[in-house]
Amino acid sequence: MKPPIHTDILVIGCGIAGGTAALELAEAGLDVVIVTRADDAAESNTYWAQGGIIFTGEGDSPELLVQDVLHAGAGICREQAVQILARTGPQLVQSVLIDRLKVPFDRRPDGSLALGREGGHSLPRIVHSADATGRAIENALIAELRRHPHVRFLTQHTAVDLLTPAHHGRDRRAIYDPVSCVGAYVLDQATGEVVRCFARATILATGGLGQIYLRTTNPAGSRGDGLAMAYRAGARVINTEYVQFHPTAFYHRSAPCFLITEAVRGAGARLVDEHRRTFMERYDPEWKDLAPRDVVARGIHSEMLRRGVRNVYLDLASYIPAERIRAEFPEMHRSCLEYGIDITRDLLPVVPAAHYSCGGVWVDEHGQSTLQRLYAVGEVSCTGVHGANRLASTSLLEGLVWGHRSAQHLVDSLEPRGAALYDDIPPWKPTGGQEPDPALVAQDVSSIKNIMWNYVGLVRTSPRLARAIRDLRNLEVEIERFYRAAVLSDELIGLRNSIRVALIVTLAAWENRESRGCHYRE
Repeated sequence: MKPPIHTDILVIGCGIAGGTAALELAEAGLDVVIVTRADDAAESNTYWAQGGIIFTGEGDSPELLVQDVLHAGAGICREQAVQILARTGPQLVQSVLIDRLKVPFDRRPDGSLALGREGGHSLPRIVHSADATGRAIENALIAELRRHPHVRFLTQHTAVDLLTPAHHGRDRRAIYDPVSCVGAYVLDQATGEVVRCFARATILATGGLGQIYLRTTNPAGSRGDGLAMAYRAGARVINTEYVQFHPTAFYHRSAPCFLITEAVRGAGARLVDEHRRTFMERYDPEWKDLAPRDVVARGIHSEMLRRGVRNVYLDLASYIPAERIRAEFPEMHRSCLEYGIDITRDLLPVVPAAHYSCGGVWVDEHGQSTLQRLYAVGEVSCTGVHGANRLASTSLLEGLVWGHRSAQHLVDSLEPRGAALYDDIPPWKPTGGQEPDPALVAQDVSSIKNIMWNYVGLVRTSPRLARAIRDLRNLEVEIERFYRAAVLSDELIGLRNSIRVALIVTLAAWENRESRGCHYRE
């Protein structure tokens, strides 16, 4: 049996939010352990973010950015959080990403930052690193973390559950105390052992939940792990019905679904049918192709239903010079060529896909959840910035801002060593010895994805949601029985988390009968 791991701060996940928090905490002299289920620490939602991050445009102001965020959020943003984002975010882009990490953002010939415009923004204020901004940020962040003596990485380790004395402690009287988090049970994928990782504070930075849907722009690990763990531990979870569908994901029968960045529409591309006829003016006469994402996604969905087609198209070639396409969207150009599509000449087939969870673990302005010693940052959290629909390129900025703020707060308020009763948490006890049947796991994963796509997707109805709740509840009973009987694995942990998160989203959608933003009830 492996001995417990002790650290000051446990960070679960390592995108821009978790990585920023880890770096600032380490620089303050605290020991940090970063747990990631991937074999490469850079593998995260951030890594795959094609779009950019908000900076400051010409003639821009925090007030103007606040207006755009509130407009996209459909009236239910938390204005205090939006003000924090708008007033501190661009400064952190400058001090952390540009000055400290030297992220290679695109520049004009005169050396100034090249600013793009995306849907819902009133002016150009987005900085990019070609069409792989997230990769540039993540690589710079991981390189800096690897050089730091106070940071330890546990790659190929999967968090199983958060450790709370109220749930896991030997002293059952702890159930009367406020719920607190003292770390996590963590599976070593190589050995199959589960180790206790004790920490004075824990930061959830596990990213999104898009993999509960059939079509998603999210990477394989985006199963809602952090959300499910926090929910089981008793943390408050809100706004999970607001799942944003990105309007444009690449569509090809023999290709994986991947994101087509909104920046192509910001650069002038238009959504069209197979005859290159535009249609978004029917759904938003003012903003057209640059309307907020929920409007564009539903416009595409309606067009596909109206015309009985599997996809619509993006027309870059008619509106953007070929040399500019190759220069600004090299990754997209290369990826599409692999499937015989030259976006400098051909129409690019696209469909909407699950992209971003606007809800999550409730946190305050410092990233604190309702559980003592548990913070959440990035997509797993709900700061209130996004309301019912996220404005383009706010996700990386929110992760940067709340990663920074959570670290600041922890440095100022972290309880002294020895305050948490770690010894009261027993070692992990395996519950089953059967090898999990991969065919059963694959079938259950497929069932969840299809239920969510067909019944809890872009357009929701009461009969569809009722069917989804029945099917998911029955499936959860079977999956929990399977989980208890089988040898623990990353795939099994992900399956258990996926079914719980699917129910969290579906029940929230059922209870909210008002169409708003990403949540559309027909």
